[in-house]
Amino acid sequence: MKFLGNVLATIIGIFVFFMLFFFGIVLIGAIFGGESEGVVVENNSVIELDLGNIQNDYAGKYKDPWVTVFSENKTIGLIDILNAIEEAKNDDDIKGISILNSNSGLGMAQSKALRDALESFKKSGKFVMAYANSYSQKEYYINSVASPIYINPVGEMDFKGLSSEIMFFKDFQEKSGLKMEVIRHGKYKSAVEPFLENKMSDANREQTTALLTSVWNSVVNDISKSRNIPVAKLNEIANGLQARTPEMAKAQKLVDIIAYEDIYHDAIKKILKVDKDKDYNTISIVDYAQKVATTSLSKDSSNEIAIIYAQGEIMGGEGDVTVIGEGSMRRSLQEARNNKDVKAIVLRIDSPGGSALTSDLIWREIELTKKVKPIVVSMGNYAASGGYYIACNANTIFAEENTITGSIGVFGVLPNFTPLATKMGIYTEQVKTHTNAADYSPFVPLDENFKAVTLEGVEHIYKTFVTHVATGRKMTFAQVDAIAQGRVWTGSEALKIGLVDKIGGLNDAIANAAKLAKIKTYSTQNYPEYEKNFEDLFAGFPFATSKAAFIKEEIGEENYRVMQEIKKLQNRKGVQAMLPYEINIR
Repeated sequence: MKFLGNVLATIIGIFVFFMLFFFGIVLIGAIFGGESEGVVVENNSVIELDLGNIQNDYAGKYKDPWVTVFSENKTIGLIDILNAIEEAKNDDDIKGISILNSNSGLGMAQSKALRDALESFKKSGKFVMAYANSYSQKEYYINSVASPIYINPVGEMDFKGLSSEIMFFKDFQEKSGLKMEVIRHGKYKSAVEPFLENKMSDANREQTTALLTSVWNSVVNDISKSRNIPVAKLNEIANGLQARTPEMAKAQKLVDIIAYEDIYHDAIKKILKVDKDKDYNTISIVDYAQKVATTSLSKDSSNEIAIIYAQGEIMGGEGDVTVIGEGSMRRSLQEARNNKDVKAIVLRIDSPGGSALTSDLIWREIELTKKVKPIVVSMGNYAASGGYYIACNANTIFAEENTITGSIGVFGVLPNFTPLATKMGIYTEQVKTHTNAADYSPFVPLDENFKAVTLEGVEHIYKTFVTHVATGRKMTFAQVDAIAQGRVWTGSEALKIGLVDKIGGLNDAIANAAKLAKIKTYSTQNYPEYEKNFEDLFAGFPFATSKAAFIKEEIGEENYRVMQEIKKLQNRKGVQAMLPYEINIR
């Protein structure tokens, strides 16, 4: 037995040695090898705009180099892409941008920011061309900035207006015995409406219609300018599905040329003066963005503007690139506040909200920081509910026209299985020394006294929320309450009612921060730097990714998303300052 034990120990030792050796080589190669090799941009090159793997504004950075090496997001976010497009305007080696069969996971506000960057690139005199086998509505919105626009002869065009779908579970709860006890404030707080009704309330229909209409108006106004088609005509085309085939799309002037992809590439070769039998030089936007990120020099190291990215649902804990955590946010604000080189802070928010408690803790840190140096907010796709909570006390708030914001309201949802348990023959009794001694149990009917106390807590948080907004926006409580109640607004609507100050993107917010700080030259520094330990590293390993991919393949993409939403619900604790529902505009 001792012999076998020694053999086993030796085998394990060898295995551990080779694992450490392998990871050491990978780490050294990733840290030193990649930088020395660099990305080469050849003369007469075209950027290929493929954003299939870009979703977040900020890709994140980590204190632990192991996590950085194996991070799924690597080092490129949408903001890096926008900076790269700006840099390419003045790069003599770059002649144009090709949008080829693009399929991005960007939100509407992100798409607007990308489109604006491409429009600015075109003004430099360089070309932006697009080709697709078929155009989804969102992708066409991005591609419509190009000239000319190509489409495959057997392709199709999706241009029909916007819609949103909500499911209701009131009858399902009664039939199944799975009930959700709802405690809320705000007549528009429709996150909980599906559990209370079998159809959409008038208030919810009102805000959803206004929201979709506002976003659509922003979309068609941009397309109208690029394609020189009146907005009324675009609405007529959408209403009658008059661009559903390549021929119809061309007749309506939404596309320019119906051709196969080789014809598209031949047209680019002609512009570049490259022979038809030769390939032209291309570089992916991700590679170009990495080159720009590693070679850019600061304008003035003594003046910095800190950009703190708050993206994802708001929760307790450290947080990550897809979760706004109390730990990373408060630490970033404190570091920027105490750094003498940082003269101003831009808070970039892309969040539907989340924990009311965490939102308030972050708000407090912003309040303390604002007393030391100016803070400007830049809103992305969302800055709603808790996302607006952490924005409301900034010196200046910028939003895109189609940013989803507001949703000033709070709610609580408690699952109750008593009807189901009774059907199954399960009964629960409680013994307690005092009236309110027992914690909430999903197997006991909701006690009216408990409900009243919980509602009191929800009301207190709502009043605190509205008071913070009123103070930050220099409005009265009544003025905020009138536009609150959980109602959702777009950026263009929020500007009219005083929830935001200006329409613009991140660069506009940075310029405003510099103005408030009274500096003309500066560099930018990205935050947060996440603290993840060695155990967190395994979440990014290939076998973990394969597990997710396997589940998606087995149950389908839509069912996987449902499973993830259920997982999120299980992790939500306490009162929520959350966007009314997941808005999937399509």
